[in-house]
Amino acid sequence: MSPQRLPFDPDRVRTPSAKTPPKGPLTVSQITALVQNAIQSALPGTVHVVGEISNFKRHDSGHLYFTLKDNTSELSCVMWRSDAARLRFDPHDGLEVIASGTLDVFERAGRYQLYARRLQPKGIGELELAFRRLCENLKRQGLFDPAHKKKLPPFPTRIAIVTSPTGAAVADIIRTLDRRFPGLHLLVYPVRVQGNGAATEIAEAIRLINANGERLGGIDLIITGRGGGSLEDLWAFNEESVARAIFASAIPVISAVGHEVDLTVADLVADVRAATPTAAAELAVSERNEWIDELTTLTGRIKRATQNHKNLSASRLVAATSKPLLRNPLDLVHRREQILDELTYRMTRYKSARIHATRQRIDRAEAIIRHIAPHAYLSRIAGNLREVVYRLNWAIHKQKHDADQKLQRLAETIPTIASHRFDLAREKVGSLKTVLTAVSHKSVLQRGFSITRLKKDRTVVRSVKNLTDRRRLITQLTDGEIESETVNVHQMELFD
Repeated sequence: MSPQRLPFDPDRVRTPSAKTPPKGPLTVSQITALVQNAIQSALPGTVHVVGEISNFKRHDSGHLYFTLKDNTSELSCVMWRSDAARLRFDPHDGLEVIASGTLDVFERAGRYQLYARRLQPKGIGELELAFRRLCENLKRQGLFDPAHKKKLPPFPTRIAIVTSPTGAAVADIIRTLDRRFPGLHLLVYPVRVQGNGAATEIAEAIRLINANGERLGGIDLIITGRGGGSLEDLWAFNEESVARAIFASAIPVISAVGHEVDLTVADLVADVRAATPTAAAELAVSERNEWIDELTTLTGRIKRATQNHKNLSASRLVAATSKPLLRNPLDLVHRREQILDELTYRMTRYKSARIHATRQRIDRAEAIIRHIAPHAYLSRIAGNLREVVYRLNWAIHKQKHDADQKLQRLAETIPTIASHRFDLAREKVGSLKTVLTAVSHKSVLQRGFSITRLKKDRTVVRSVKNLTDRRRLITQLTDGEIESETVNVHQMELFD
């Protein structure tokens, strides 16, 4: 019996052993080739390395360059753009990951590095980490803010449903809406809710419904979602494009993804989150029979209130018509007419009396005006004014002539007076200069006196008490200075 063949395992493949290195000095390229061959021979084709990311850099080309490190060592890593495009999370410094790939030598730099084909966060799934990072980013930008949530319309008439046309979710939504409020206009926009491209279809559907809402007759509400599933199945509703399409929607959106325990980014951004698709339909519309019962109750209350108001108004009308005033309403009008006639008569008499008194005052004023002859009075006033004007002009001319004469006399006398006062001031300054010269210390020095100062600070010595032995002195005479030194400041005591 032949031995059982083991399945093919690429990690067990070994490259051929390197040839025996040549004798003598080796080139750098030969050393690098030997190291590369040794690494390939000693390690499997795929290695899995645990470490913390540091020095992470995403190059403009799309390639990722970073270092994996632990407490004692570091390992340079590269991830090509094609592999990096499949990542569902953003690597960053400080994140502990499991990197899977091939260990090889970078010949140009002469160092070994890991060419990573896959990265997985340690201790947390890749999708879960991507979900958390997207939630943090969108929350920081305000997409989860309750202030942006729109209220659902109380009575929507046209509802758009964005989901798979063949899933159980759309059937549950339509059945629940028809049961609760028959006669609604429903628009099902078919999209994929799982797999590659599903998020793009969902986001595009929400944008198209908003753009064509009026053409479709006015869409009042959008419901989007699907039935339950794994995190991978629900991932289309965790894409950023779907979240931003929901946030930008001018039409209120209900998100109904999975079961009650499932939570997606679409649920957090939507205006209302429903636990299930059926719950979304229940939140969208109220029970029609409940509204009918409520309307019936309100109709009965209105009828009873109307009848009570009618009865009360009839009672008030009977009570009002029983009053004497309302039995003969013209009596009140006739009394008001009588009062109006009385006021009119009194007003006419008052007007006549005022006109008569005014005419009498005018007659008396006319007599007085005729007596004082205003034209003659005005003529006299005009003559007096002309006389006053003539006198004023004559006085002004005389004052001007006198002022001109005074100014001419001042112009002739001012230079003489100024010259005399200048001579007096010059004589006074000369006298003061003579006095200052006489009392100057230089004059005193010329008479045989001297001035003694301390050499250090040029202070004048006024008393022996201010001196000590061995002090340097400067004595100023009329034609110079001499320097001396105190020998015995107590010399005069010998003669006491």
